[in-house]
Amino acid sequence: MNNYIWLIPILPLAGFLINGFGRNVLPKGVIGFVGCLVVLISFGLSIAAFSEVSAGKLTQPIDLFNWFNAGTINISFSFLVDRLSVLMMLIITGVGFLIHLYSVGYMHHDEGFGKFFSYLNLFIFFMLLLVMGSNYLIMFIGWEGVGLCSYLLIGFWYTNPAYADAAKKAFVMNRIGDLGFIIGIFLILYYFGSVAYADIFPKATQMQGFNVPFTLITILLFVGAVGKSAQLPLFTWLPDAMAGPTPVSALIHAATMVTAGVYMVARSNILFTLAPYTMEIVAVIGLATATFAALIALSQTDIKKVLAYSTVSQLGYMFLGLGVGAYTGAFFHVMTHAFFKALLFLGAGSVIHAMSNEQDMRQMGGLKGKLKITFITMLIGTLAISGIPPFAGFFSKDEILAHVFAHNETMYIIGVITAMFTSFYMFRMLYLTFYGKFRGTSEQEHHLHESPPTMTIPLIVLAVLSIVGGFIGIPEVLGGHHWLEGWLSPVFADSVKTNLLPKYDLSSSTEIALMCASVGGAVLALIYAYVKYVKNAHVPLLHDEEGPGLVNLSYHKFYVDGIYAFLIREPLDGLSVFFYKVVDLLAIDGIVNGLGKMTVRSSKGLRLLQTGNVGFYIFMMVIGIIAILVYSFVKI
Repeated sequence: MNNYIWLIPILPLAGFLINGFGRNVLPKGVIGFVGCLVVLISFGLSIAAFSEVSAGKLTQPIDLFNWFNAGTINISFSFLVDRLSVLMMLIITGVGFLIHLYSVGYMHHDEGFGKFFSYLNLFIFFMLLLVMGSNYLIMFIGWEGVGLCSYLLIGFWYTNPAYADAAKKAFVMNRIGDLGFIIGIFLILYYFGSVAYADIFPKATQMQGFNVPFTLITILLFVGAVGKSAQLPLFTWLPDAMAGPTPVSALIHAATMVTAGVYMVARSNILFTLAPYTMEIVAVIGLATATFAALIALSQTDIKKVLAYSTVSQLGYMFLGLGVGAYTGAFFHVMTHAFFKALLFLGAGSVIHAMSNEQDMRQMGGLKGKLKITFITMLIGTLAISGIPPFAGFFSKDEILAHVFAHNETMYIIGVITAMFTSFYMFRMLYLTFYGKFRGTSEQEHHLHESPPTMTIPLIVLAVLSIVGGFIGIPEVLGGHHWLEGWLSPVFADSVKTNLLPKYDLSSSTEIALMCASVGGAVLALIYAYVKYVKNAHVPLLHDEEGPGLVNLSYHKFYVDGIYAFLIREPLDGLSVFFYKVVDLLAIDGIVNGLGKMTVRSSKGLRLLQTGNVGFYIFMMVIGIIAILVYSFVKI
């Protein structure tokens, strides 16, 4: 019955091998077909898995083979397809297929077409491994694999030094988080004697009150999530990752990889619930990240950078939801975010494609007449991320904010202000790009055209999902029954039973008032953006500094990269120079080279004794005999 499950990750791996080995031989049409087909079939099999999970047939881990034994530790390579993982599988393969299809048109003229599709397929394989694994070790393999693929895809155009540096930056910053994650796994193994979810989570429910171990483990796991999901302070790699092709930004940095940290925390929910101090840390860091990234996005002029900081901010919202115990709401936002953020990134790619690779919004304007499909779909995505009903983002974001209000009213106020920032900078992007007069060159204007169907069809599908995607979580106060909450309730049941989650007990009138507050704030922000950028036709300045004070700080990203360079990179560079010049050259090389030189010089001196004169040799023998006799006499 379940013997097809292993095909879901293996098919993208097969696509990687076919396109990887055949990248210089196979025609682009075949490469694109294979790359898309394997992901589409995986999506179909994921739908079949969803139907089986819904029918209650996939209830146990699916063992593929016994991986290894070490003493009392027995680890099998097995998959867990449950209500949480199967939704992630649908997102990864479904949105992944649309991005693969989009890439056929976007990357068609790139000479690395085959290599690009092989990397995309490999990424899908590792991401599926991450969410399907039945233990932390398989999750970690997928975790590291998607990190590798992000490095390869961000630095895809590696001949540009800035792009290569962005790839290295992402790789290094992710390694910082991954170190915390792997130490957390070792501690889990130490305390529970296993890394399998089926062994750990039931034991954890029986260990309620062991606060120190749970706090230590969850903090280390969260460090891994901070690196992978770009939270403060390890967030600066994600905006730089926009150096990769736009489909990469949509797949890795919007829909899948960066949400891996959210998935990991949701999967480990019982461990986090039993560590209330960690929960508070998660909430505070999530809120701080959401607000800080939104402040930076307010003044950015690169269309992809706006979306990048928006991604960081939305990830902050997800962790804010996790931190206040809104596990369903946080995962709900993962799903809706996958739809509208993938849509926005692909829409930005369509704009960049039409603008001959121009990404500066100050050089755009007036595009809605030329790029009608792109404009309409991006408008839908902008409405969704801004939390305007009835679009998808409204339902998921308001569910998180309602739980935040129940937890802490001050945090709720900050969250609503951040939501207003989101509405402002997203509509600012939309207005600067599509409204007003065209500000680019005459050559760019002459070549303006809508993208081909391979690019616009995914936009349309994602736009539809951004409209209807929120309907799976309509709250009861609006007449719904919140299907997603009922679907995921078994996954979070143990956390609910602990009675440690913050109490969510709001009246209907309070919930309606909270919705009105957040929606009203978003509407006011978009109106202000309209007045400023459409009615008053304001365009940010065309030099490096957009304005004084906070605007200038925001434009320069609060100089976080400079601060990191001053506090961390430059001291480490100086220390490495010291070790190179003093320890390496003078000490290590000095000792090794000194021994060599001493050997050479001593051998040159001893060589002078070899004269070839027989009389001299006899004389030396006599001297030697006399010396031995003297030594013997003295010794006696």
